[in-house]
Amino acid sequence: MPDLRLAGFAVATWLAALGCLYASAPLGFGLAGTAFALAAVGGAVFRRRPRGAAWIVIALLLGTGCGAVATAARVLARESVPLRELIESGETVRAELIVRDDPRSLARSAGQPPTYLVAVDVRQVGNLGLHARGLVLGSHDGWRPLLPGQRVTTTGRLLPPRGGDLRAVVFSVREPPEPHGEPSWAQRAAGVLRAGLQRACEPLPDDAGGLLPGLVVGDTSRLDPALEADFQATGMTHLNAVSGANVAIVLGVVLFAARRLRAGPVLAAVVCAVALVGFVILARPSPSVVRAAAMGAIGLIGLATGRPRAALPALAAGVAGLVVVDPELAGDAGFALSVLATGGLLLLAPTWRDALRRRGWPAGAAEALAVPAAAQVACGPVVAGLSGTVSLVAVPANLLAVPAIAPATLLGIAAAVVSPVWAGGAEFAAWLGHWPARWLVLVASYGARLPAGALPWPGGVTGALLLGVITVALLVAARRVIVRRLVAVIALGGVLGALPVRILASGWPPAGWLVVACDVGQGDAVVLPAGDGRAVVVDAGPEPTAVDTCLRRLGVHTVVVFVVSHFHVDHIGGVAGVFRHRAVEAVIGPDFTEPPAGRRAVSELSAVTNVGPGWTYRAGGVTLQVIGPPELLHGTSSDANNNSLVLRAVIDGRVILLPGDAETEEQHALLSRAARVEADILKVAHHGSAYQEPAFLDAVDPQVALVSVGRDNDYGHPNGALLERLRRGGARVLRTDESGDLAAVATGNGLSVVTRGH
Repeated sequence: MPDLRLAGFAVATWLAALGCLYASAPLGFGLAGTAFALAAVGGAVFRRRPRGAAWIVIALLLGTGCGAVATAARVLARESVPLRELIESGETVRAELIVRDDPRSLARSAGQPPTYLVAVDVRQVGNLGLHARGLVLGSHDGWRPLLPGQRVTTTGRLLPPRGGDLRAVVFSVREPPEPHGEPSWAQRAAGVLRAGLQRACEPLPDDAGGLLPGLVVGDTSRLDPALEADFQATGMTHLNAVSGANVAIVLGVVLFAARRLRAGPVLAAVVCAVALVGFVILARPSPSVVRAAAMGAIGLIGLATGRPRAALPALAAGVAGLVVVDPELAGDAGFALSVLATGGLLLLAPTWRDALRRRGWPAGAAEALAVPAAAQVACGPVVAGLSGTVSLVAVPANLLAVPAIAPATLLGIAAAVVSPVWAGGAEFAAWLGHWPARWLVLVASYGARLPAGALPWPGGVTGALLLGVITVALLVAARRVIVRRLVAVIALGGVLGALPVRILASGWPPAGWLVVACDVGQGDAVVLPAGDGRAVVVDAGPEPTAVDTCLRRLGVHTVVVFVVSHFHVDHIGGVAGVFRHRAVEAVIGPDFTEPPAGRRAVSELSAVTNVGPGWTYRAGGVTLQVIGPPELLHGTSSDANNNSLVLRAVIDGRVILLPGDAETEEQHALLSRAARVEADILKVAHHGSAYQEPAFLDAVDPQVALVSVGRDNDYGHPNGALLERLRRGGARVLRTDESGDLAAVATGNGLSVVTRGH
């Protein structure tokens, strides 16, 4: 049996800290006082007649008290009355801050200024001295080069924190920061090495060149968002962020080399310690990296010494200590995954490895299978709760990735280390490292596309607890041979029964699709098929990743025409996603070029041809015609909306009408010019807003109405009366906020609709 003497204390500390992050400081102190009092009473009662169960309860109470008091003491700063008054005043104040972690650029729409998310320690706000955490939303490029540990002053507006963490305030800042002094030598050294690694990776292809810095030091600034989604789908996300697994890989290679050179235990431990310190400096000694180093070191000690009983108490003590020092870790999903992965390496991997070896498996193969399987089983409940899916390809994908991880990591580290003194050598090492990185890209890309690779699962706490209970029950029951055989038969039967169906009818995209309205949030992105892997794309939504993901799911690699209905950000903000890894043969837009920032954002990627009524395009079975606006309109409620390109598309004899964001004025103008607006399928204008001409809807008379709209938007879209009018007219109405990607499909009996779901 594993040694779980400190496990109860650690879990209680963790849960108490998590609860108190969402509670007030008095409530936290009250919980701590109650727990300590009950523990003292229990200790006095059972001191003379000790009982095992009683001491477990006392350990739980002590852990609860420690977690609660540590968190409540830190929450006090969040509830400071003078600070609350400053926030409520809404005044602009000057603050003195210390950067805690690397500034992170938020995803932004085309034409919008960058926004940097910067975690900081607050030392002074106005005339108020403070020791608390904060968050900066900086809208200036001056925030990007800052290093952790750097002291800055800035002026901004105070916003209230959201709760659930230790941040006492959020700063909205438009001005550049004023740095004072320099960060520590370790942070400066890390900055030099990380920048050198990025320079060495610049000549490499985007996929592998963006992955290598993430694999080595967690720098994902160049990582393709679509590739990042593939890594998440295949359970390989841990490879592109610094985690305990990264540390274990580095130390494992060092320990293996030390043993091969016949180094004694003391020398091997010293070499590993030096390597650990060097890796922490390279990856930057931020809280997340220090946490990963602690978890990775504990896991490696257990595996290397073959004494998981000694390592488990160390893991529990490490968890409790880290939570007491930094209670915010209790609410960090990365911390939970690190701890669970380490626990799986200590509790499950040795047992499974030894069982495989007893059945004749080679030692290396047994280790290679047991480690990723144990980590995946341990982390599965949290991953399922976060993603709402259970990956069936995670273990085989990670198993296939194992041979490439060590060489890619070591060659990437070598590139970073030599970059300050030998740029050519760094580029050569990065070039060598990008080959195993390309293998990882290949595994993730194909794994993400396997039918039934990820199964839907309840998200949130409910889904995590449900899978956790099932996992524990199966692990306990699997000690019996008959249970193992039964589970194996059921799992094999399920795979053999479901997989052929998913392969033959993979579900998306549906056969015979005529138009797809992509789920891009509050915006538009519509796709029309124009041949194998080719399509017409109308608008790009508000941000790149959503439209890129939709096009990848449809298998679009060439955009024959990209149509900009108008230049509002909810239609062109994601234009970079349309161009990502695709050939775009032509771009068209309206004569009305306002707002100019939107026009510039599209023109930066490609020349835009202005078109008007009468423009026609034919290719790959689709005929596209511009029918509006019949004339440029001015003085309307929104001139940009009312000068949207209105498109009439014909595919396989079916008519599709795409009116952009045309409102009442443009719709009326189309009717007055007797434009051909009748259609089988209507993409409802302006996300289903109320500004619609009833006579226009009657003239269109669609069988299918697709509404592209964002969930919980602030505009009141779509309008309920409008949707009801469409339904009364006989249209089948579908919404992206409710059903995800929407497709209209031609069948032998007419039109059908298919929804992909979220």
